[in-house]
Amino acid sequence: MNKRNIIIYVSGKYSGEIDNNIQIARHFAIKIWEMGYTTLCPHLNTAHFEQDCKCGYDDYIQGDLVMLECCNGIFLLPYWEESSGAKLELAEATNKRIKVFTELQELQDFNWGKHYDG
Repeated sequence: MNKRNIIIYVSGKYSGEIDNNIQIARHFAIKIWEMGYTTLCPHLNTAHFEQDCKCGYDDYIQGDLVMLECCNGIFLLPYWEESSGAKLELAEATNKRIKVFTELQELQDFNWGKHYDG
């Protein structure tokens, strides 16, 4: 199975120390790309939109959940528990049976072929 055909959604805290949280998400997104996966990182998709865009929190969460539906896995960043958005994303991923990861090694070792073959 070509891992590049597998999309991993990066989920974690955005608000608070926004620049720091974007950099953490970017760091993990890069690592996941380098592992061979395609990565979707909302932190980078809408970085600093709270300053530049008239959309609100609910708009971003709704959009994030739409993007999540296109993904095969979700990677929860450190301290994801501090994010109400990440909690919603995890609940949606669980509901949609999207595979959940919290460690890079866990993602690296995961057998996607076995996962899809049953």
